[in-house]
Amino acid sequence: MTGRLIAFEGADASGKSTQAQRLATRLGVELTFQFGATEIGSAIRSILLDPAHDMLDDRAEALLVIADKAQHVAEVVAPALARGETVITDRFTASTTAYQGFGRGLDRDELTRMMHWATNGVEPDLTVLLDVDLDVARQRLGDEVDRIEGAGAEFHTKVRQGYLQMAAADPDRWVVVGADGTVEDVAARVDAAVDGWLAANR
Repeated sequence: MTGRLIAFEGADASGKSTQAQRLATRLGVELTFQFGATEIGSAIRSILLDPAHDMLDDRAEALLVIADKAQHVAEVVAPALARGETVITDRFTASTTAYQGFGRGLDRDELTRMMHWATNGVEPDLTVLLDVDLDVARQRLGDEVDRIEGAGAEFHTKVRQGYLQMAAADPDRWVVVGADGTVEDVAARVDAAVDGWLAANR
C-alpha cells in the first residue's frame, strides 16, 4: 500500500459527506463512502437503514456493517491505495467502533479484530472527526430519520463520547474539527487541520 487513506467520521448530520466531498475536490483525489459504495454494499445499506427492520439484532447489524467494509476495501479502497492514490472516505472502521461498540455496547476488542480481518489490515492514515452538539445535529436531521439516526439521544450521546475518546487516544492520526457554523466555516477548519497534518507527515 503506497497511497494514503483519509477518513471523515462523526455523528449523523455532522457534515461529513459535504466536507469529505469538498476536500476530495480540493486535493483532486478519489472520494468514496461507507456503507453502500459497492453494489453489494448498497444491498446491505438498504437493510441497515430501513426503519421497518427494528427487529435487527445488534450483532447482526455489526456483521452487516463489517461485511460492507470487506467488500468496500476489496473493490474500491485497496486497489486505489495500491496504485499510490490518496483516498478520502466518508466513514471507515471508527464508525463501527463508535456506533456498534460504544453505542450498542458490543465488545470493542472483538469488533476491532473482525474489522482488521475484513479490511485486511487497512486503516486510515488520518481520521478527521467532525464534532457537533447533538441538539444541532438533531435540528439538521429534521423529522425523517433512518433506523440508526432514530436510535435515540442516549445512543447518540454514547456514539459522540466514543468518537472523542478514540480521538484523544490517538492524536497523531486523528484531528477534531468543530462542525458548528456554516459549511464554509467548517471547510476552513478542515483545510487547516488536514493541511497541517499533511505538512507534518510528508
